[in-house]
Amino acid sequence: MTDPFDVERLAVRELLRAYSGIMDELRRRGVLRSSNTPVSDYAEVLFCEAFGWCREKNSASGHDATDKEGRRYQIKGRRLTAHRRSSRQSSAIRNLDRDPFDFLAGVLVDDHFQVIRAAIMPISVVRARSRPVTHTNSHKFHLRDDIWTMPEVRDVTEELRAVASRIDELLRPSKQKAEL
Repeated sequence: MTDPFDVERLAVRELLRAYSGIMDELRRRGVLRSSNTPVSDYAEVLFCEAFGWCREKNSASGHDATDKEGRRYQIKGRRLTAHRRSSRQSSAIRNLDRDPFDFLAGVLVDDHFQVIRAAIMPISVVRARSRPVTHTNSHKFHLRDDIWTMPEVRDVTEELRAVASRIDELLRPSKQKAEL
């Protein structure tokens, strides 16, 4: 994939303005819900589209989506870049001892947001593989390759790749939908 922008020629202010515009457009299209890095929101969209889960409101504590049977999913995404290829630590998991979710759905994407690997695992796997972080009152969890070899973990890489390949048609802006 080639870079659609000649970013090396842009000034810092122009780069930041472009980033802001891109983030606003992704929010308008329903990919983003926050002003944070787009990785987590993109992961939520991929999983919810792939499995028909309902995204929770931002205020939902401990989980990001639910399925039709009422099972709760904490969704984590990690972007592996040339600068941080080895770091697979997810964002903080809070209140793990209170069963805030039933399953963790995790996805690794590359520099260009292409799905590398994705999995769904029960909370028991997360508990067994997490470490407490006292100063943030949370747990840290890493999406290491050996996770995918565990019998209770479901590899859903192909399902998320299929959704990612159709993301534009799935999240077509309402203006474009009206023209169809």
